[in-house]
Amino acid sequence: MGPLLDRRGWIGFLGTGLVLIVGIPLLNMLADDSPLHLADYLVPLFGKYACYALLALSLDLVWGYAGILSLGHGAFFALGGYAMGMYLMRQIGTRGVYQNPILPDFMVFLNWKELPWYWYGFDHFAFAALMIVLVPGVLAFAFGWLAFRSRVTGVYLSIITQALTYALWLAFFRNDMGFGGNNGMTDFKDLLGIPLQTAAMRRGLYVVSVLALGLGFLVCRYIVASKLGRLLLAVRDAQSRVRFLGYSVAHAQVFVFTISAMLAGIAGALYVPQVGIINPSEFSPGNSIEVAIWVAVGGRGTLVGAVIGAVVINAAKTYLTGSVPEAWLYVLGGLFVLVTLVFPRGIVGFVDQVRSLRRPRAAEKLADEKVAP
Repeated sequence: MGPLLDRRGWIGFLGTGLVLIVGIPLLNMLADDSPLHLADYLVPLFGKYACYALLALSLDLVWGYAGILSLGHGAFFALGGYAMGMYLMRQIGTRGVYQNPILPDFMVFLNWKELPWYWYGFDHFAFAALMIVLVPGVLAFAFGWLAFRSRVTGVYLSIITQALTYALWLAFFRNDMGFGGNNGMTDFKDLLGIPLQTAAMRRGLYVVSVLALGLGFLVCRYIVASKLGRLLLAVRDAQSRVRFLGYSVAHAQVFVFTISAMLAGIAGALYVPQVGIINPSEFSPGNSIEVAIWVAVGGRGTLVGAVIGAVVINAAKTYLTGSVPEAWLYVLGGLFVLVTLVFPRGIVGFVDQVRSLRRPRAAEKLADEKVAP
């Protein structure tokens, strides 16, 4: 196994983490009249970016290193979000509109008489936390076991993953599914007994999101730096040759696909309390396609590029949808075309290319200085 990170990488990783975890909350805690004060609404916004970055990271793990272009990762993200939403709904109790101690408001409105069996246990955080990773993980394992053992690859696999998220999208729209139908779940009150609307909770969720992103990056980095990572690269580049050498391609694909789905579920769970709602729109196939664009723009197969792409594109989306909302889709599509044609390796690949061009010039300049009298 190669090193997890070199010295320079650890310095950058820890330095960036320290700035994000300590700097942002401190700026938010400054007095409102301070020129350095960070507005309260920006803290959950940055936390949301961290969740998106973790989602992009999970896709880069399977697409960039295993060659599995999943257009259904939004489904795993949404399932993790629904698991968290179910826990938050159970915490409302009699504080809801209908003041029912057991049934959520939308169930009372739809004349449900009792809580469905699959809601049992969600009044406990430990159970909900388990479901956040278990539900996406089990679905990904079952889907991957069937698909990869059948040797479904390439565009066919991408279409099937998109069909999966589309089917879940339609299913969760139904009122009789017991997940709030079209409106989904909202009006959350508190998490672990702490009100969600307090500044301390917003900062806490932001810090946890950044920590989850950091841990997710280390997990992905550990996988790609190991022997399994080299096997995944071989599967990506020459799958038939790897199979001929006696390796189990399906087992490697199922494993990494399951881990990726679990990371996406954690991202969705942290996303929900920060935005305050979860509904079937998160299953939209367009959302999964957008995640692939984040990874492509940042740089596929780099991990860091996925994080950069997610943050940069979503920051641009926040700005443009607030100022010129009708232009955003054109900008997103144009950006994807530009990256595909001009910068196929994304932002990180372009930066590496510029550095590689500068190194020979610097070496030539140093050689000329040594030769000169």
